[in-house]
Amino acid sequence: MKRLALLVPALALGLSGCGNSDAVDPRADVDSTLTVFAAASLKGSFTELADRFEEQNEGVTVELSFAGSSDLAAQIAEGAPADVFASADERNMTTLVDEDLVEGEPEAFATNTLVIVTPPDDPGDVTSLADLGNPDLDVVVCAPQVPCGAASEKLAEKAGVTLAPDSEEQSVTDVLAKVAAGEADAGLVYVTDAEAAGDDVETVEVPGADDVVNTYPIAALADARQPGLAQDWIEWVTSDEGQKVLDDAGFGPP
Repeated sequence: MKRLALLVPALALGLSGCGNSDAVDPRADVDSTLTVFAAASLKGSFTELADRFEEQNEGVTVELSFAGSSDLAAQIAEGAPADVFASADERNMTTLVDEDLVEGEPEAFATNTLVIVTPPDDPGDVTSLADLGNPDLDVVVCAPQVPCGAASEKLAEKAGVTLAPDSEEQSVTDVLAKVAAGEADAGLVYVTDAEAAGDDVETVEVPGADDVVNTYPIAALADARQPGLAQDWIEWVTSDEGQKVLDDAGFGPP
């Protein structure tokens, strides 16, 4: 699992201060740390959103933990302390809702689709999804229990392709890293991850990918230690400014 703890000094306005730099959120205790568990594919956009959130909320620190949604949901079910969960699919969020671990109704805030990535020189000469069924190629995908893995299986099934992966990873960022490092000929990742990788990978569009859409829900957790800040974060992510950051990263609207 990959974790990223952001400890950026707060710089600007308090939550309750409209122009008053001395104002402090009355809900925030001495430890004003908001802990957000988020799908690995949200790393870039949530990191940027966390920086801005801290700048706008004096005395608040956002700690982000990124991993596959299924791993994060399992950690939350086992009692891992977190205030907010943002999943790359509705299935893992529903699991927590069914276990009464979520406060209120989850809110959809983004969507994502899949694309094939190869190393820049495309050693396997990959031109279509059918090539990912070639046992002579080194192919990497997400594990089926991970949202990107479930989407990969659904996409392949709709296309009548039987994937032949050499490895199944626990997060989409792990798939991307293997391809970018030249450890695999091809992999299936989200459009957002491919865009973030830039020239480190080549992309191959998949016809029908737009029909296999992952919806991202976000929710405060029932055992949140910072319920007020958790709700503020959700409102921030779903605000016009938050949605602009997600849109710039390649996410679709909810």
